[in-house]
Amino acid sequence: MTLAAVAAAGLSLASCASSKPAMPTAESTTTDAAPMMAADPTGTGLNVANVNRSADPCNDFFEFASGNWLKNNPIPDAEVRWGSFNELSDKNNAVMRQILDESAANTSAAKGSNAQKVGDFYASAMDSMGIERAGLKYLQPELDRISKLKTLRDVQAELPHQARIQTGAFFNEYVGQDEKKSDEYAVNLGQGGLSLPDRDYYLKDDARSKGIRTAYTTYLTNTFKMLGDNESTAAKNAAAVLALETKLAKASKSRVALRDPQANYHKMTVVEANKQYPNLALPASLKAIGLGAAQQVIVGQPEFFKELNSVMKTASVNDLKTYMRWHLVSSVASALPKAYGDEQFRFSQILTGAKRQQPRWKRMLRSTDGALGEAFGQVYVEKAFTPDTKAKALVMVSNIKAAMGEHIQQLDWMSATTKTEALKKLAAFTVKIGYPDKWKDYSALNISRDSYLQNVLASREWEAKDNVSKFGKPIDRQEWGMTPPTVNAYYNPSMNEIVFPAGIMQPPFFDPNADDAVNYGGMGAVIGHEITHGFDDQGRQYDAQGNLRDWWTKEDADKFQQRADMVDKQYSAFSPLDSVYVNGKLTMGENLADFGGLALAYSALQKANAGKNVPKYDGFTPEQRFFLAWAQVWRTNARPEYLRQQVMTDPHSPAQYRTVGPLMNMPEFFEAFGCKENAKMMRAETDRARIW
Repeated sequence: MTLAAVAAAGLSLASCASSKPAMPTAESTTTDAAPMMAADPTGTGLNVANVNRSADPCNDFFEFASGNWLKNNPIPDAEVRWGSFNELSDKNNAVMRQILDESAANTSAAKGSNAQKVGDFYASAMDSMGIERAGLKYLQPELDRISKLKTLRDVQAELPHQARIQTGAFFNEYVGQDEKKSDEYAVNLGQGGLSLPDRDYYLKDDARSKGIRTAYTTYLTNTFKMLGDNESTAAKNAAAVLALETKLAKASKSRVALRDPQANYHKMTVVEANKQYPNLALPASLKAIGLGAAQQVIVGQPEFFKELNSVMKTASVNDLKTYMRWHLVSSVASALPKAYGDEQFRFSQILTGAKRQQPRWKRMLRSTDGALGEAFGQVYVEKAFTPDTKAKALVMVSNIKAAMGEHIQQLDWMSATTKTEALKKLAAFTVKIGYPDKWKDYSALNISRDSYLQNVLASREWEAKDNVSKFGKPIDRQEWGMTPPTVNAYYNPSMNEIVFPAGIMQPPFFDPNADDAVNYGGMGAVIGHEITHGFDDQGRQYDAQGNLRDWWTKEDADKFQQRADMVDKQYSAFSPLDSVYVNGKLTMGENLADFGGLALAYSALQKANAGKNVPKYDGFTPEQRFFLAWAQVWRTNARPEYLRQQVMTDPHSPAQYRTVGPLMNMPEFFEAFGCKENAKMMRAETDRARIW
């Protein structure tokens, strides 16, 4: 069991990748880009040096907008992709590293203060020699707990502890909003327990999938040997883990099936759940983690839990223990001697194509951000985020929300009844920018310099207890799902909120000194993207209060689906690699959000520039700069291995299709660059999709 956060639609979870765009093959003729004129006097905003002026914007806008950057920025060995998100993350990392280095150097911080906890956590994480010296000393108590288990009842009694320390074993369990009663917290149970990135890695029989399973078996075997198993025992244990996880994979829903919120909501009493899945001992387990008062649970995937119930009974106790030992060790590899992390990285190379492991400081910075992000996030915000930035961003949000309202009112396919509900939902949106108004209280979390592993487990237990403590309380609407330095944004359907951390409020997304065209093409489209998530194929199923409730007339829902199906068809034809195609159904929500976000931001820009004589900068009109800013946000080089994994597991399309996919449907783009009928970027009018 692991703690899990409520799913929210993010801008770039595994972010974006790029390769040569697959587009219609018709020849095109276009007007040339406008002649050079005065450069952008601000010296900020759009980077025209990235533009490949020898490419035709109407044939391949991804190459035109970012071709020089793509050519001059190969992927660093320690990265699996490289793009604007990575560049900005690196900039933020430099600020965070300075904060963490200073915190680690400060050994006189008051005990129990955030400064002491942040400093000690990061110092212990960077103490490689101390970690080597400790060996398995600090892990041994956890290994001993598992080795002492003798019966299924013992295993069941151990499950709550494994949930608290978040090893990822068996299934996911967390307290989150009841999706149909969003003003109440509920206990949610969902499928999980797999080590590979997706169920399909266990089930597909192509050569690459078989190769990954072979590499995974090697990773398992070598890890068990390091834990002290002899060669034959290690091989046997590796086979046992793979067999158990394969059973769970077969019963798991696909990522596309998980996108249907109604089909993944099954509320039942704890008594009923215990009757259906007696081998999980849910009543005792819930009581042990502090949820004994829960009368009901929401089971996401009953078929999975039916199979898990069977596995618990049919698998030997030894195999269950072996599986738990594996999940424990693999979940804390970076806190163990270097050989464990190296073994993990060797396997990840097969999945992602990374040439070299990231430096330890970068990995430990992420770990510290995950454990104590709101403690040192306060210092980060002071260094990297200004009130002026927040004020300007709020104006943009207001303008783009207004554009969405106008778009809804002007829709020719939606009835007045559904429009009224849609506008009600839009009006109820909560907007969060920069950082929380109320910071997390870490006072109950004990951190020391003694052991990084102990700190990791302590922070996981603290997070689990913090999550459980919500049950029975009013919904905390001030809570954030991302830390301030994060280069991302999200929409949470149950909260009906859009959230933009301070980390993303910088170039190329947002620059207070840049012209409106650049900011609306970058941050404006990001804001529009998150607003549109409230009305994508998933988000549209939630009402103004965040409840999973159908507020659409059947006719309007059918018309929406027809338009969404067009988007599915378009993206499913995109191929980043030979014989690899984008999954239009998996990426549906993100593609619809890109379509809507761009359209809304463009409308808001037109309104902002109405009646003004806005000059060209660098030879580009405001409209051209808008589209260039959008494209440069998604400039990305990616490894083929990463692209394959992205297409299988990521709800976001590869970067070049995020760039060109919406534009191929936008007359405003064709007009801005003077594209002719036979241009590759220009879909025939009957083939264009536009929803919002």
